[in-house]
Amino acid sequence: MAKKKNILISGGSGFIGKALSEFLSVKGYNIAVLSRRDNIAGVKSFRWDYKEDFLEEGAIEFADIIIHLAGESVAGGRWTESRKNAILDSRLKTTDLLYNAVKKSSKKPELFLSASAVGYYGHDDSDTLCDETSEPGKDFLAQVVVKWENKVKKIRDLGIRTNMLRIGIVLGENGGALSKMAMPVKLGIGSPLGSGKQNMPWIAIEDLVRMFHFVIENESLNSVFNAVAPEFVNNREFMRQLAKSLGKPFFMPAVPSLVFKVLYGEMADILLFGKRVSSQKIIDEEFEFKYNNLSDYLREINI
Repeated sequence: MAKKKNILISGGSGFIGKALSEFLSVKGYNIAVLSRRDNIAGVKSFRWDYKEDFLEEGAIEFADIIIHLAGESVAGGRWTESRKNAILDSRLKTTDLLYNAVKKSSKKPELFLSASAVGYYGHDDSDTLCDETSEPGKDFLAQVVVKWENKVKKIRDLGIRTNMLRIGIVLGENGGALSKMAMPVKLGIGSPLGSGKQNMPWIAIEDLVRMFHFVIENESLNSVFNAVAPEFVNNREFMRQLAKSLGKPFFMPAVPSLVFKVLYGEMADILLFGKRVSSQKIIDEEFEFKYNNLSDYLREINI
């Protein structure tokens, strides 16, 4: 019997990280997480702190595979200068910390698999279909992702198989974006945001963790892939389907863009704009989505 491989996960306490840890454990992998706390009950962990440039000894040597999910939430509030710095540093400095540790280690991981984001393509009114060869956007978040991916690419230069998943809006039970979006709908005041025409590239958490596993298992993959469902849905249709699945009315007028601009400033752009993003590249590698229809998915889960 083949030896179980060890996977080290940064950002393991987040919505994606928890789901991924559970899924990969069931698949037979040994999981450890990187944490700023000394101990996490029931979970093997190594301590790290990018602000102190600290990574516990033995973490890299443990890992056959490193999955890098760490990063400050981009939707946690107004983008003050300090928050922008946290969004950027939590991605770049954590990647630098891992890169330097891997470079120094005599035992290299066989795979480095990093989260990225569809924010790479920018936020504007364009309805152009974006694939992995499309140019990046010029806005703050797009440039964060560009810098982040450039840091990750340095790990590939060490001769390590390196993949990145540009993740869309992750939907699932008990967390993620869906619980926040469902709140006004449950109160009977669900409505489109701004024009309602902005695209919402989404993916079910069940498909996202399967995609991570797919990349791990397919050792020929050494690239970047969009992690979004094949179906294109705009905000108005998304909110309508959400209201329908909850048995709630959907008749409120759209919330004007100006309201979000006043409340959230620059951060409002991630709510008011969105690109059409293609998943064809990962499909061409024979990945099969379990959930490619939003209405079917929303009916199946508990929101």
